[in-house]
Amino acid sequence: MEDLKKQQALKIQVELIWLLVTAVLIYIILYPMLNHFKEYRFLYGNIVFIAVFVTYTRYIFLLKHTFLAYLQPLKFILVFVSVPLVFHLIELLQGFQYFLETEGLMSIQPYFEEGTSTKTRESVYIYMSREMVFFGVASVIVAIMMPFRMLLSFWRVYNKTGRV
Repeated sequence: MEDLKKQQALKIQVELIWLLVTAVLIYIILYPMLNHFKEYRFLYGNIVFIAVFVTYTRYIFLLKHTFLAYLQPLKFILVFVSVPLVFHLIELLQGFQYFLETEGLMSIQPYFEEGTSTKTRESVYIYMSREMVFFGVASVIVAIMMPFRMLLSFWRVYNKTGRV
């Protein structure tokens, strides 16, 4: 029993390290926009996309190494939380797509820092649109996959197959 508590405490410490890694990854990915914009209009959506993608991907592929492995009620809650999350992610992605189609990336020209060259602005435009669409679509995909993975794990633990 003592060994099980130590193992669970270690898994929680690893989870906290992963949260820190995710935060650093978010900062690194968003640095070009944060560095060149006075105000970044899509910051919230971008952070959500990256955080959901990294966290859910980790849970889908490394679930047996996380603190969630045998917490059945929490897995059951994640199944139901993922459904509205998918709709929220799609709404954020559609908002960005609508912005690209109606206003275009050139409409954020006034938000750039003074003295930013045209070539740098174009590079940031391209990076921003591709990065946002990539993480938006990827986060929607893993958020759709997550409930199925949680149900599979729930079933395996419930039936005591020894697997997560």
